[in-house]
Amino acid sequence: MVLRIILGAVCLAMAAGQLASWQRMPQILGAYDVLPAAAVPWLAGALVVGELVCGVWFLARPRSQVLAPVWAYTAVSLAWAALGVQAYVRGLSVDNCGCFGIYLSQRLSPFVLAQDALLLVYAAVMIRSSLRARRVRTAADLDRADNTSSVQRRRDR
Repeated sequence: MVLRIILGAVCLAMAAGQLASWQRMPQILGAYDVLPAAAVPWLAGALVVGELVCGVWFLARPRSQVLAPVWAYTAVSLAWAALGVQAYVRGLSVDNCGCFGIYLSQRLSPFVLAQDALLLVYAAVMIRSSLRARRVRTAADLDRADNTSSVQRRRDR
């Protein structure tokens, strides 16, 4: 639950920073040199929407075990990590990673890539805990159903 609250706040801060610097986002994301210029605003929009969905959901329902916002968070985290890794491997100079738009800018470096990796670890933790909770709930439902049917069989005798 605490992880979801923290990540919800981070996602909303990222989305807010990117929205506040929307005019500069195509230039920032263009430094990664992965898409034609016309597609870069769409990438920026997809990232912001994903971050908003995750942030709002994680803060509004931190105990939720629904996987949809976790998958959205994973997709956003994978996108940022993929952008960073490919640019770093290609030796591109990215002065601002863009995670918070023009705010809290960081030059693309191994430290930024480590932050991206940590976000992916958090995604794996949330996926695992959601799946585990779902399995526990399913087992409890089966036990309840089994107990109900055995009580019913005793009554029928």
